[in-house]
Amino acid sequence: MRYDVNISILFTELEPERRPAAAVAAGFTGVESWWPFAGVPGDREVERFVTAIAGAGATLVSLNVPHGDLAAGERGLAAFPSRTAEFRDGVDVAADIGERLGCRLFNVLPGNRTGASHDVLLENLAYAARRLPGTVLLEPLSGAPDYPLSRAADALALAGEVGPANVSLLADVYHLGVNGDDLDALLAPPVVERIGHVQVADAPGRHEPGTGALGVTAWLRRLAATGYDGWVGLEYVPTRSTSDSFGWLPDR
Repeated sequence: MRYDVNISILFTELEPERRPAAAVAAGFTGVESWWPFAGVPGDREVERFVTAIAGAGATLVSLNVPHGDLAAGERGLAAFPSRTAEFRDGVDVAADIGERLGCRLFNVLPGNRTGASHDVLLENLAYAARRLPGTVLLEPLSGAPDYPLSRAADALALAGEVGPANVSLLADVYHLGVNGDDLDALLAPPVVERIGHVQVADAPGRHEPGTGALGVTAWLRRLAATGYDGWVGLEYVPTRSTSDSFGWLPDR
């Protein structure tokens, strides 16, 4: 399995610009990130982000497109008519970053239901699928009752409505497990073929695998047996220093 580090939630003991180099020093070649800017960034902010990753010699595996203020409970912008310009401007920036860093996976959070328009969501997802240089990912989330995607089936149904082949499921084991999805059912056709990316954390707690009850490492072995050859993103809150939290990985 190829593992990458989400530098938005790991290595937070370091300044953001130092995190890609820390991931490489810990033995990883790939990193991923939530949207690393407040809104649509200027050129200088983009350059700082790109330089930190390229200068470390890391691959940017996955990038969230603008998702609003997560701390304030926003869970994406794509479904809101009043945020469409901001969303599409951000998609354009993400596309540029993707071209510069070779990123081919882009996580698009639809947004909460309140005030949302399903038609606008479909239009904006189609725009993202056309504009971004790779695969649009749809991620079910937990702990957000107003968010429209809670199960893998919800994301796959929305992907089917959008239509383009480059819209896939982001299978976050933590969120799906907390929501009661059958994790082993994800490994059977036709679902496994629609997984564009995998992220892991254990539950309860959203800490590193082995701290909870999801059986993440055993599930990853079963995933590998299906022929999945994509990346697995480490997206957990470590219970110790980030570097010390990697002991669960099979090859360490």
